[in-house]
Amino acid sequence: MNRASQALVHRGSPHHPDLGPLLEETNKRVQVSRSVFKYGSPCRFLGRSKAVRRTALHDAAAKTLLALFILVTTAQAERHEFSRPLMGMAFRIVVYADDAGLAKRSAHAAFDRVAALNQIMSDYDPESELNRLSDLAGSGKSARISKELCAVLDRAQKLASDTGGAFDVTAGASVQLWRRARRLKRLPPEQVLDTALKTVSFRRLKLDAKNSTAEVTGPGTRLDLGGIAKGHALDEALAVLKGQGLWQALVSAGGDIVAGVAPPGKKGWRVALVGLREESKPEFLWLENAAVATSGDLYQFLEMDGTRYSHIVDPRTGRALTEQRLVHVIALDAITADSLATAISVLGPGEGMRLVDGDKRLGARVVSRDAIGQVRLAESPVFHTWPRAGD
Repeated sequence: MNRASQALVHRGSPHHPDLGPLLEETNKRVQVSRSVFKYGSPCRFLGRSKAVRRTALHDAAAKTLLALFILVTTAQAERHEFSRPLMGMAFRIVVYADDAGLAKRSAHAAFDRVAALNQIMSDYDPESELNRLSDLAGSGKSARISKELCAVLDRAQKLASDTGGAFDVTAGASVQLWRRARRLKRLPPEQVLDTALKTVSFRRLKLDAKNSTAEVTGPGTRLDLGGIAKGHALDEALAVLKGQGLWQALVSAGGDIVAGVAPPGKKGWRVALVGLREESKPEFLWLENAAVATSGDLYQFLEMDGTRYSHIVDPRTGRALTEQRLVHVIALDAITADSLATAISVLGPGEGMRLVDGDKRLGARVVSRDAIGQVRLAESPVFHTWPRAGD
């Protein structure tokens, strides 16, 4: 294998960057190894039969040729940047392309995809598909839902089960109370919080993924996808760009980032991670064919009588978190990073780190500050050894 091929193999295959295959040449045979991603798509493992080995060789050759094509065609690529306000925040796209018109059209198509997803999953829009499903809560009626909503709800339900309800999209009633409290700068009454809590349980959401139907069984239950929808939208936007042949691309929104193949001549995309305080010095990582999500209350919180109430709500108690936490999660896709960052924020470093332990495709760091100002740091091995980009 020549140096160019080695470099391309090390980068990962742009044909399947979400699986991040590692091609190894051992005893003149190429094996493709893929790890099962805990909360992602199932993987297939290649056997040792001659037919399978031939398939692996053909697959590896195709990937290498595609990677060489990208290397050649991006030699003259220029950087293009676009932004659009979506989902209540700024979505930003950066691509490298030698055709400015293609870059612009593709970015607009990616933004349009996010806008379409927002119409499905917004809890602010009374006519969204998500809110129409919530409106049926307790009616005994099931609804046929789109494949997009079904897929996200399915992922959410799996994580809810794995976390014992620390991640729960049925907590909409509680979330809305704390959202209103931040706006009015007034704490919700305890009795009101207790009433809302009675409507929260991921077991109230009955999902039939095979037939794309869903039912919310309990009256008053409201669905909120604030901890997972943004990640899905980022992944979908990047998929649109890749579908137009723009592999060297990055999409970011609200502190979450998903990246494709590295820019020309770079180790990866240089991304900044914020600190626990606004004035904290950022830390820089290299990111390629991966995503990083941040969860914390740096900007969204309510402070009353010396207590800081986060915008993040524990679905199990219906109360806002009062210990300041900043969570970063690295994963192969943004939907996983986004949802895990929220779950770990609620669980804290002790229980939360168990969600990523033992998975070489997942990394997490939790920085927390308690009521007396004591700061604690917890990092998973993957996050600790992730390549830093320097200042």
